[in-house]
Amino acid sequence: MNRFSEVRDLVMGMEGDFQKFYEKENKAAGTRVRKGMQDLKNLAQDIRLAVQASKNGEAPVAKAKAKK
Repeated sequence: MNRFSEVRDLVMGMEGDFQKFYEKENKAAGTRVRKGMQDLKNLAQDIRLAVQASKNGEAPVAKAKAKK
């Protein structure tokens, strides 16, 4: 469940930037949203690969965390 917490924390951390971008039309917040969404995509892919490896009885491939 640790990976789920990472996803949840990442999404909740972007909430303020989403509001600033969509409600106040802050373009800098839009850049942060795009970066956050890319981080979310990468995290989701890592989780997907780990689940697939576990399902197939393989050792999960550990990937280095991206710098924030």
